[in-house]
Amino acid sequence: MKKLEGAMADYGKLIDAETWGFIEKTNGHYPPETATYGIEDQRRIYDEMCAAFRVEYPIGVSALDRNYGGVPCRHYTCGGSEVAVMYFHGGGFVVGGLNSHDDVCAELCAASGHHVVSVDYRLAPEHKHPAMFEDAMAATCAVFAEMGLPLVLCGDSAGGNLAACVSHMARGSELDVRGQVLIYPGLGGDYNKGSYMEYADAPMLTRDDIVIYKHLRLAGKEPVGDPSYAPLHDASFAGLPPTVINTAECDPLSDDGVDYEAALKAAGVPVHRVDEAGLVHGHLRARHMSARASASFERIKEAVTALAAQRWPY
Repeated sequence: MKKLEGAMADYGKLIDAETWGFIEKTNGHYPPETATYGIEDQRRIYDEMCAAFRVEYPIGVSALDRNYGGVPCRHYTCGGSEVAVMYFHGGGFVVGGLNSHDDVCAELCAASGHHVVSVDYRLAPEHKHPAMFEDAMAATCAVFAEMGLPLVLCGDSAGGNLAACVSHMARGSELDVRGQVLIYPGLGGDYNKGSYMEYADAPMLTRDDIVIYKHLRLAGKEPVGDPSYAPLHDASFAGLPPTVINTAECDPLSDDGVDYEAALKAAGVPVHRVDEAGLVHGHLRARHMSARASASFERIKEAVTALAAQRWPY
């Protein structure tokens, strides 16, 4: 259901103690105002924060850094596989990289048994749209060309945007995309209504943060009708792959997932969305300290595994 417009959310009631612990630990490393800092400081602080949550790889997982399509990537393996999972990290198109989501990708690899390729796409503001999309597409095409394996596209936040952008732009191409898993994605929704307003001051990500990242990503005016920038702006949603969307209740971006789900349903595309009650943007990092986040990550891993096997358990 759509979030009600008007009153602001009562986070004290919605968010449980474990998730507050995660928020407080995050804020201790990454202050809420970090998006207003200089770019190098933002990146340094974000990397240090991610390192504070990092866990060791599951047994049997190994990783190799290499380029695909001229884009730096990290390729995770844990044995034989007949599917490649492309992972695009979050960070507002401004921060993050191969290390920020390293353990997440390793755990996805172990859980699914498939190749996972994490893409270190170019970041704003040094590189403006469409640079990050071009890198996402180039790496995806190169992985498919080299491995010849079907693909599952996966990403969180800004990376969820890129996964969906690749899905939209890959229609009619040789790419064999079995599905996409979008984790609290930003897909180009209206910043002036719905969850953007109700959860404008949410812990972990605010509406003001989103606006800052948006302007850093753009070289000029916002593109109109460009699904390589904002999948929700596409004229057609037909022919997209089966999709699983994970939204967080206490997240200004949550209605992007709601609206994308509605667009896919209207186009006859299999889609399943889970709105994670009481969770916040960035809750992937809370998966080892919050029961709610752990359960959410289990659903994400199950979605990747199911789509890779061409199962639709929803």
